[in-house]
Amino acid sequence: MAKYLLKSCCLCASLRTGTIISGVAAILLSIIGILLVWLVRADLKTIVFDFLPKLIVQIIVTINLIMTIILSILLLVGVMKRNWYLMIPWVVLGGMLAIGLLVSIIINSVNFYLEDNVFLGTLWLVLGLISLVIYCYMWYVSFSFFANLREESGRGAYSKDPFRRQPI
Repeated sequence: MAKYLLKSCCLCASLRTGTIISGVAAILLSIIGILLVWLVRADLKTIVFDFLPKLIVQIIVTINLIMTIILSILLLVGVMKRNWYLMIPWVVLGGMLAIGLLVSIIINSVNFYLEDNVFLGTLWLVLGLISLVIYCYMWYVSFSFFANLREESGRGAYSKDPFRRQPI
């Protein structure tokens, strides 16, 4: 099992509570993201396919956010039922999103610097890295809970904590 798993969330809450907070936050932020994509007049572009029309980009982003909502619901169900299999998609998605967020922060800040907009480039870089650290910490809280559940499910019924034994 992993050597450096967390024991609590923010030194005061359980990993279960932190994982629930992560799942609910992902759902709320995805809903806000969907509303912003369709209500705010912003020119959205993808990094690789920058030739796509705005409507197609909006649809792609909306589908991604809907998938995040679905996987976050799976995470919450997995936490409530203590089923680590249901948590796997969210844990994998979280790792990929962290990498994507880092790439997005770097590309956007470099673009601002190339356009001689030093203030926005620095702001994007600083706030982006702060959000990346918070995101990675909350993902690690969820991963630690996932790893604990996985390790616990590998034990026999009599080696589990007494309050978590299931009827045989």
